[in-house]
Amino acid sequence: MKFFVDTADIAAIRDLAATGMVDGVTTNPSLILKSGRDIIEVTREICELIPGPVSAEVAATDFEGMVAEGRALAAIAPNIAIKVPLTWAGLKACKVFSDEGRMVNVTLCFSETQALLAAKAGAAFISPFVGRLDDIGLDGMDLIAGIRQIYDNYDFQTEILVASVRSVNHVRDAAKIGADVATVPPEVLRKLADHPLTDKGLAQFVADWEKTGQSIPKAKA
Repeated sequence: MKFFVDTADIAAIRDLAATGMVDGVTTNPSLILKSGRDIIEVTREICELIPGPVSAEVAATDFEGMVAEGRALAAIAPNIAIKVPLTWAGLKACKVFSDEGRMVNVTLCFSETQALLAAKAGAAFISPFVGRLDDIGLDGMDLIAGIRQIYDNYDFQTEILVASVRSVNHVRDAAKIGADVATVPPEVLRKLADHPLTDKGLAQFVADWEKTGQSIPKAKA
């Protein structure tokens, strides 16, 4: 499974990229607002940090506006994935961009049939929102499993990018189902490494090592 980090925070992206765990980045208007940065400026900086796909979302809701904005965003860097909403206008724009050889991330997916349409429109990524489905009493992972089955049935190459990830369990369950990508907030990505038994075991090793009175020589850089 690929990990995309869901943020426009440059410091967080740089820190996580150093681990080798970041395969891409996703942004949206809410994350751009939170960053307090100009969308072109911050997106260009992210693209320079991360060689993998960087999703930049259009703000327009009409077809012509999406195409114009999408082309402007794509001009920022070759690794831009133009992000469009799963509406008829968004699907039409997706077809235009995919025909031009551009990566498209179709977002705000909440049903298997929506995901089917996005794949037929040539989307590189489909972004089903699992957390928001959980919020209204549904099981977001049921949607991931359904999309996986449909895409496998017809050999669609669109990658399932699990979005609205709220917990480690979301990542684990999506990986077990076979989702291609999980886009996660920085704090959730860091939590994937956490386990109380790891902390307990490390504390014991540290305590026992101190009792030996030894030190390991540091190699020169």
